[in-house]
Amino acid sequence: MTPAINLLKKQKIPFKVHDYEHDENHQSYGLEAAEKLSVPVEQVFKTLVVKLDTGKLAVAVLPVDKMLSMKLIAKALGAKKAEMADKLAVQRSTGYVLGGVSPIGQKKPLKTVIDDSAKLHQTLFISAGKRGLEIELSSQDLASVTKGIFAGIST
Repeated sequence: MTPAINLLKKQKIPFKVHDYEHDENHQSYGLEAAEKLSVPVEQVFKTLVVKLDTGKLAVAVLPVDKMLSMKLIAKALGAKKAEMADKLAVQRSTGYVLGGVSPIGQKKPLKTVIDDSAKLHQTLFISAGKRGLEIELSSQDLASVTKGIFAGIST
């Protein structure tokens, strides 16, 4: 069990766990998940951690085939600028390793912004907190458990 799975169980939020054999040589964790689980890429979401110009970290959840707009994530969080967070800062703050960062069950819960496109799907897939393990749940449940907001943050 991962902290993400434990938190969903504790809060009695409906979800499904999907696992697959992770290939260390795959170029993209998210695209690998979509491919191995036979799920459309627009339904698989990645978790990126950004550092705002305020010094605070925040989470962006967006489709694996999209790029995060630093301008849009900063605006959604009321900051002027955002940049990708340092790998060590991400691991310290979330408790997860890169490629397995889940927006759920982080050591220090961060402000979370979920791309608007998540609302187009009945369910979406996000990392369960370990490479090769995905959680399927509704976008509303994801927003509820992370106290996340929806905004257009991808290009």
